[in-house]
Amino acid sequence: MTEHAASRPSRLPLPLAGTTVVSLEQAVAAPFATRQLADLGARVIKVERPGAGDFARGYDETVRGMSSHFVWLNRGKESIALDLKSEAGRAAVHRLVDTADVFVQNLAPGAAERLGLGAEVLRAARPELVHCSISGYGAGGPYTTRKAYDLLVQCEAGLLSVTGTPDQPAKVGISVADIAAGMYAYSGILTALLRRGRTGDGATLEVSMLEALAEWMGFPMYYAEYGGASPTRSGASHAAIAPYGPFHCADGDQVFLGIQNEREWAVFCSDVLGDPALAADAEFATNTHRVAHRDHLTERIEARFATLPVGEVERRLEAAGIANARLRDLAGLVGHPQLRARDRWREVDTPV
Repeated sequence: MTEHAASRPSRLPLPLAGTTVVSLEQAVAAPFATRQLADLGARVIKVERPGAGDFARGYDETVRGMSSHFVWLNRGKESIALDLKSEAGRAAVHRLVDTADVFVQNLAPGAAERLGLGAEVLRAARPELVHCSISGYGAGGPYTTRKAYDLLVQCEAGLLSVTGTPDQPAKVGISVADIAAGMYAYSGILTALLRRGRTGDGATLEVSMLEALAEWMGFPMYYAEYGGASPTRSGASHAAIAPYGPFHCADGDQVFLGIQNEREWAVFCSDVLGDPALAADAEFATNTHRVAHRDHLTERIEARFATLPVGEVERRLEAAGIANARLRDLAGLVGHPQLRARDRWREVDTPV
């Protein structure tokens, strides 16, 4: 529904306006969760160590002297430097928490408890508090005290076993374990606040990077558990669907496409390749057959695409209703016509 500007009420407050979040946070996972809360209007007070502060401030200096990670993860927050080893610093944190709705921490395992900031202590005094702890592996078990950097959690969660090429595993190019944990912390906090609005009770939340990423690994886990073998590492192609991935066209350009069902496969053969008989070829008749004969299938497709410029291939794919994409770099993301058309970029103030 579209409203005329004159009929709209004055701008409504953001959903979490009036909510205060205190966060002892560093790196990616907890800052990502609390940045979402800040975007929704919460007052987020970020507690940092004196001097260097959150060590993500020092990851690089690419954003006019600031760290790209830090700019991404900390917009809309307030910051205070406190020495938690001092009695005055600990007392200051406790005073902040006394008036907060949400407390978030991703300190080293056991550190919050040693500071008197564990859930048991804080919620005994204030049962309405939503207390969220984020860690690498969770409390209890042999991995509790292990350092949990994103790459290492990707390894432990099996992600590298299915990512990369047949010859070489590869990490995901972003901090996906941190982001997964941050998103589950964010959704858990929202859920707890929603319940508190009905019952008045707070919550104790615990999120681990390993468990968050393990949830995201559901497809390959089930595939391996019940199929008897893990999905093969297949580069930019899909491990279990074909054709799905990059294909070379004339002049060495690439187009990415994905076929989801047999109807699309038949349309692709007739309308894009101009070879309707290929759809009925026993070697490629079902997705299972196409995956088993992926290399030969790619040869057949690229033999046809080699005669066509990439623009013509894209035109045919669109006309046939076959999903396709360009391989964009990050400048291509910033200049993406869809994001521009939907007015999705905003200017954000920073100290620089």
